Amino acid sequence: MPTKKKIVILYGGRSVEHGVSVNSARNIVEYINKDLFEPVPIGISKSGQWFLTPAVTKDIEQGKPLGLILDPQRSGFTLLSSDDRFKADIIFPVLHGTDGEDGSIQGLIKAMDIPMVGTGVLGSAVSINKIVAKHLLKAAGLPVTKFLTYTFADQKKIKFSEIESKLGLPFMIKSASLGSSVGVSKVKSKKDFKEALEESFRYDDGVIMEEFITGREIECAILGNTPAQASLPGEIVISKKYEFYTFDAKYVDPEAVEIHVPAKLDKVASNLIREVSVKAFEALHCEDFARVDLFLTKRNKVYINEINTIPGFTNSSMFPMMWKERGISFTDLITRLLDLAMERYNRGKRIERDFQSSLKF
Repeated sequence: MPTKKKIVILYGGRSVEHGVSVNSARNIVEYINKDLFEPVPIGISKSGQWFLTPAVTKDIEQGKPLGLILDPQRSGFTLLSSDDRFKADIIFPVLHGTDGEDGSIQGLIKAMDIPMVGTGVLGSAVSINKIVAKHLLKAAGLPVTKFLTYTFADQKKIKFSEIESKLGLPFMIKSASLGSSVGVSKVKSKKDFKEALEESFRYDDGVIMEEFITGREIECAILGNTPAQASLPGEIVISKKYEFYTFDAKYVDPEAVEIHVPAKLDKVASNLIREVSVKAFEALHCEDFARVDLFLTKRNKVYINEINTIPGFTNSSMFPMMWKERGISFTDLITRLLDLAMERYNRGKRIERDFQSSLKF
């Protein structure tokens, strides 16, 4: 019988999305094909410590403390209490937001020379930062809303009147590098502005302000690399008691949204959304999988909102739902992601790491 591949499921992390990560990882461990893979949950506490846990749990610090072996010839993990060591065949980061989806962990795993599911350092870093991502998408000729950007050092220069004149009312303020609608506010008047700005700067040194789009909330799942494939779009219909798709609407209130998979769209709009989503995935150097969030107006105008390089795998997450509609079960989807990671890792071995020259050193 073939040896099962040891899959490290990395979850938790130093992020305001820590709890979402726990829920996503719990589903992955539950649905992974255990005939082929041995899941090994490793939790990162809110303080940044790593622990081997018997199962995915919010009580990460009850696990066994871990150290990392960075030698790429024998990279892996060591139990600090006993010096026992183990290796991973593949690492699946299920870390949402800061320090997990921004290239930090991806760079560490690359240094360890272990295959990894998902987008690497470059794509992760540019995708999580809404400011950089918007500029790159715009430069690629893809449709984005009007936006303005500021840093924490710019605070005294930020004038409501200038923003209103360029973006109109209402407009959105967002922390530059967060997800799950944390640090996001809708500004309808000048009296909302100061508190909204403080909330966004609370979580980041950069903020982005965008014109508010009245339209449908559309999402599209991307899978694969060469070529990438798009699911049929899905739609999130938000309850009228919410001003926008807030954290509570996403994760707390079970009656906040209706999910339509696939979205009720005509063929022209559906194809346009799929085409734009794949182009966004490629423009931001994403790999393996992602979820693209978009707006669709009544006139079938499409705007890219953002791209998520580690989309949620919770019971209410759209990414697995959209692929299930295409006939790919949760279990098969996880297997496909692990296969993509190995294919990409093996393909990368062709790249030379040594350059022979006459340079003396």
